[in-house]
Amino acid sequence: MNVLVLTTYADAPFLTQQLEAIEERGVSTRLLTVPGHVAAGTSRSARHYLQFFPEVIREARQGYDLVHAHYGLTAPMALAQRRLPVVLTLWGTDLQGPGGPIARACAPLCDEVVVMTDEMDRTLGTDCTVLPFGIDLEKFRPEPQHQAREAVGWSHDEHHVLFPYPPERTVKNYPRARELVNTVDNLLDRPVNLQVVHGIDHAAVSTYMNAADCLLLTSDREGSPTSVKEAMACNLPVVSLDVGDVRTRLDGVDPSVVATDDAGLLDGLLEVLARGERSNGRTAAREVSEDVVVDRLLEHYDRALGREHDRDRVVPRAE
Repeated sequence: MNVLVLTTYADAPFLTQQLEAIEERGVSTRLLTVPGHVAAGTSRSARHYLQFFPEVIREARQGYDLVHAHYGLTAPMALAQRRLPVVLTLWGTDLQGPGGPIARACAPLCDEVVVMTDEMDRTLGTDCTVLPFGIDLEKFRPEPQHQAREAVGWSHDEHHVLFPYPPERTVKNYPRARELVNTVDNLLDRPVNLQVVHGIDHAAVSTYMNAADCLLLTSDREGSPTSVKEAMACNLPVVSLDVGDVRTRLDGVDPSVVATDDAGLLDGLLEVLARGERSNGRTAAREVSEDVVVDRLLEHYDRALGREHDRDRVVPRAE
């Protein structure tokens, strides 16, 4: 099978991992990204998206079986080529943000639609499947905290709260996290540090999670946050606002806290840090392992193609 993949964010680790896992199953992929630069505080213009239309239409003629569009703003380009079936994956912010009307208009025209959460399913209002991005349980696994702290250079005599996002990403609400940790630091005898970790090699994230005492998620909105699932795989307790599918993912995970306001987040941080225990999150994380998710995604590819998937069939790309 030969799949043309469209995205707005080629460097998203969860997408990269999924593509690697798909290719390990014998599926060939080609990734196209919307032109233009995007970063915290900057975004693409309409011109960049318009430039993407002819590029996708030209590439789609090159011997592919289907198009997999990631993020709602790539759906119009995927549908414009008209020759191949389209699988659409919505990430969460694309359905909730300004691009939501585009995603909702395009979804019913796609052959298969994947969303991250039950809430997204209800919001979309068309046939879709809830299938969050999976995580690599080999890459994200528990290791001794003392050893991890030595590796990242954190003190053994202090608390460390992990915030794995750039402070400039306003949707992650870094000021809220900073204020909460400052308050907790004033209430406990041991110093409490907010460790902002981003821009590092994804393979190193697991070590930071094993070095931390908990992960703090203060986002204004989410789909299915990968960092929470990665923390679960490392048995790192999570203290989070009730956004996206966090409550579902953390059901039965202890210690971990899902709160609806700052008071609940504060109580959760105090509880988790006072207990000083690792969670049982890895058991729950197995249901969203990369292997499980990719198996289900390939079923969607099969349905989009209207045939049983031949695992040995790879369609050559035309030169």
